[in-house]
Amino acid sequence: MSLNVVLVEPEIPQNTGNIIRTCANTGTTLHLIRPLGFSLKDKYLKRCGLDYWDISEIKYYDSFEELQEKYPDAKYYFATTKATKAHSDVEYEDGCFLVFGKETKGLPNALIEKNIENCIRIPMLNLEKARCLNLSNSVAVVVYEAMRQIGYPGMR
Repeated sequence: MSLNVVLVEPEIPQNTGNIIRTCANTGTTLHLIRPLGFSLKDKYLKRCGLDYWDISEIKYYDSFEELQEKYPDAKYYFATTKATKAHSDVEYEDGCFLVFGKETKGLPNALIEKNIENCIRIPMLNLEKARCLNLSNSVAVVVYEAMRQIGYPGMR
């Protein structure tokens, strides 16, 4: 088992391509929730993912509810600037799901409100001027913290 990254309605192919590389290099499964803001044949997505497509496990869903139905007993963490807990303040477990929203709007408010106890944030300075980090950077920060906590399984 390993970690899972969930992208809810990602919009920018370059970010998803970079996240595919992060997932491939950490043995993390990537779950993509439709609608996607790009075609899976997009040349920018392919270029960013380079040759990592063949060594990545990527799954697709039509809704977040569909994902939860498939993994009803899993632990989910929701990355949002609206959270009070830092991403390093929770105890991740092998097999957990790290959920990220779309680049322009983040996660839907209803999803955040329903799961507020499992919402996490990456600490930043001035949120009035700098709203958030790039999605692919955020995924990398949280994935590597979770990997550190569970002992970097299978990594050297």
